[in-house]
Amino acid sequence: MDEKPQRTVAFLGLGEMGAAMASRLLDEGLGVTVWNRSPEPVARLAQQGGVSVAQTVESAFASQSVVHSMLTDDAVVLRVFDDRLLSRVPPGRTHVQHATISPAAAAELAERHQQHGVHYVSAPVLGRSAVIARGDLLVVASGDATAIDTALPSLSALGRRVWNVGTDPRLALIVKLGVNYSIIHALQSMAESVSLIESAGIDAARFIEILTHTAFSGSAHRGYGTMIADRNYQPVGFSMSLGLKDLCLVERTAQDLGVSLPMAPTLHDLFSAAIADDQLAELDWSAVAEITRARRTR
Repeated sequence: MDEKPQRTVAFLGLGEMGAAMASRLLDEGLGVTVWNRSPEPVARLAQQGGVSVAQTVESAFASQSVVHSMLTDDAVVLRVFDDRLLSRVPPGRTHVQHATISPAAAAELAERHQQHGVHYVSAPVLGRSAVIARGDLLVVASGDATAIDTALPSLSALGRRVWNVGTDPRLALIVKLGVNYSIIHALQSMAESVSLIESAGIDAARFIEILTHTAFSGSAHRGYGTMIADRNYQPVGFSMSLGLKDLCLVERTAQDLGVSLPMAPTLHDLFSAAIADDQLAELDWSAVAEITRARRTR
């Protein structure tokens, strides 16, 4: 007899993305046990109903067989999911880790989980927080096939499509970093093109309209192109600091894999310059285009 899909899960980490993802699960009819280091996001989410609150990460794992997490970076994820915690998790639990971390950290986490009989799935997501409510988030997963199958009902509830790219937990992170690296290139190519046409007195908005009606009609060019043309970088969908973090992860991963990325140092310099600018540092990562604009000679 087939087991029924899980209708309750846990979700750890209620930052902008995590809160939107947990809310999406609630909208899809799942009960969600939540944990967050600060209480305010928990209180906001609890207004939807269907929310239970875990006081600790350990109690979240104790209460649910599938636990999703969206924390910050390598350091935080490795610190939270340490051997001490995992030794107290009931064997057979499945942990679905959504944060964009390094492939090396994903491999270390998978090994830790395996040692304690806990299943581990890497499942970074593609899309900004604004797309989650309408069900357009995309998920890339890798890890133990049985664990992915176990988590598939809640993964599918998060958005439009789930890609399973293999059993190695590093692979989903490499895909995610490749996607973000391509977006960074798109940001810079639009910044350079806009600077070129503006120098000739052509309206940037009209140029983006033309650009996105030709070969570049995807969401990155349409969404970020408008922001760059209008110089309107708020609300922040993805921060400048996270952009630089992911770029550093790309560079580190390329080095580990023996891959040359000729444009990476230039892109790194541009993001570093944006971070060094107090105003740009607080804006969406697409505001990195202003560094190129500022370097026009006329």
